Amino acid sequence: MRTNMYATILGRIVTGRQFISRVRKWARARSMQVHFDAAAGPGSHGTLHLGDRKTTVKDRKKEIGKGLLAKMLDDLGIARNEF
Repeated sequence: MRTNMYATILGRIVTGRQFISRVRKWARARSMQVHFDAAAGPGSHGTLHLGDRKTTVKDRKKEIGKGLLAKMLDDLGIARNEF
């Protein structure tokens, strides 16, 4: 099954846009600053800042693989079980 290849959050495939939205919601609940800079990345990539940490988000319309999702969460210091 193809969806097994991709990261899921709450049982759904996650795109870059959904990831950014979830990080914003997670940060809002913790009174943390979040900023997405679409210009700070090559091509369709952008940089998501969470407090003093950051990660690169690939094309916001495409699905994020589970390995990349795990790395992005690690970059931002978010535990997988909290997200």
